[in-house]
Amino acid sequence: MNFGGNEVVYDYNESEIIILPVPYDETSTWMRGADKGPAAILEASVNLEFYDIETSSEAHLKGIHTVDPVLEKETPLKLVNAVYNRTLSLLNDKKFPVIIGGNHTVPIGAIRAFSGHFDNLTILQLDAHADLRQEYEGSEFNHACVMARARECAPIVQVGIRSMSAEELPFADKERMFFSYQLYSDKKLYSRALEMLTENVYITIDLDVFDPSVMPSTGTPEPGGPDYFELMHFLNDVVKNRNVVGFDVVELCPSDSNKSPDFIAAKIIYQLLSYRFGM
Repeated sequence: MNFGGNEVVYDYNESEIIILPVPYDETSTWMRGADKGPAAILEASVNLEFYDIETSSEAHLKGIHTVDPVLEKETPLKLVNAVYNRTLSLLNDKKFPVIIGGNHTVPIGAIRAFSGHFDNLTILQLDAHADLRQEYEGSEFNHACVMARARECAPIVQVGIRSMSAEELPFADKERMFFSYQLYSDKKLYSRALEMLTENVYITIDLDVFDPSVMPSTGTPEPGGPDYFELMHFLNDVVKNRNVVGFDVVELCPSDSNKSPDFIAAKIIYQLLSYRFGM
């Protein structure tokens, strides 16, 4: 299924925006189901309105094409390499990649591709969890290690964090980590986070960054997160002031009894594309 369904039908060559699904969940450590996230997002995206009120634009006119998914599941390293190769191919074709997971192992390969393709790059993480473990459950490519691997490639800025282990503390740069309890009481910290970003920015969005009242369908929900408009307004500021070169949205664990989070995830993707291409 294409992102947007029959209303958004463009071939690869005419599309500037490429959706890359990666239904991977092999390294998850609590609730399973993130491998079903990409299909749920694509299914929900059919119900979007493709005129965006906030930007008075139709970002899909830039061309949105959904390519075949990455289905590698044999080992985490092979998954990372497969995503790296597919993402690098898209970048070499001058496309704007949007990777939809799957759990947070998925972006490691994408981040490696972006860091090799763009100079002066920062990785902006929106997430409830620090994800700075050097290794977890026998793998350095576990979803709990994604930002440890990311900082090997480029500087990182972490926003929305409200859960981490003591073993991660030596690897945490408190000047570049913005905790939810601080953001709740001081919204000016979003501007400080923006100031730390370099010219080019890749954004990784773990959906558990949102408060569970907004986004309950994640593998590891954490209370105390920001709401939809708070984070989307921050992302709008990022797009206005930096060159966003790509992004991912991961960790949707869809529920048969509640389809709202699936639509919200699709909306986040299209809203961010509207900021990026519709302004």
